[in-house]
Amino acid sequence: MTARAEFLDRIRREVSKTRGLFEAAPAPRPADPAAAAETMRRELAERWPEALERFRQEFERVAGVFHRAATVDAVPGILAALARERGARRLVTWDPAVLGFDAAPALAREGLVVAAARVGRDDAASREQHRADAAAAQIGVTGADLVLAETGTLVLLSGAGRPRSTSLLPDTHVAVFGPDRLLESLEQVGVMLEALHADPERSMSGAMINFITGPSRTADIELTLTRGVHGPKEVHAVFVEAP
Repeated sequence: MTARAEFLDRIRREVSKTRGLFEAAPAPRPADPAAAAETMRRELAERWPEALERFRQEFERVAGVFHRAATVDAVPGILAALARERGARRLVTWDPAVLGFDAAPALAREGLVVAAARVGRDDAASREQHRADAAAAQIGVTGADLVLAETGTLVLLSGAGRPRSTSLLPDTHVAVFGPDRLLESLEQVGVMLEALHADPERSMSGAMINFITGPSRTADIELTLTRGVHGPKEVHAVFVEAP
């Protein structure tokens, strides 16, 4: 047996010792992704409270911090409280038009500095400035395009007004979302992404789809776990009941 074959055989033996959290199998691609997504949305409009509770449990299991707000008007207060607790002075956000709210006026009254990305400012200089703002900020605020309940995962699509650096560079990432973003399974996420990219008018301009499951973690060869090496040390999810 070659060294490569022996190595792979050892991996198979070790993996077979424990079962996964759930059975995995390929999912067929829907013939009409848009229709499948619309049917899914109608069904989830009735089941989202159960999906939200599952998300909260799984999100907290991976060291995420869950918050709940009645309306978007309450979100700046949550952000201000997080900033005070961490001694943060600077925040960076997606474009307010993309987020669905503008936290800057309320946060400015708290003495905080907010830098927001803007749709239409996609030249090289603007992108470089936002990266610099994100690197200097202690808190990054984004939306969440999809929220996966079964693993406590936030799904973010990059694009105009929604740079990747907003969620990756600050020590604390805060994602704000409402009931319409909740999904129950990875299969449903696949259907939603198929529908999104099948429609040129809705397809995002960015190159990345980020699946974020808790804070950034990495371990060395001795399995010493460290947070924040390749991303934020903290991830917070703010659920808005009436977005």
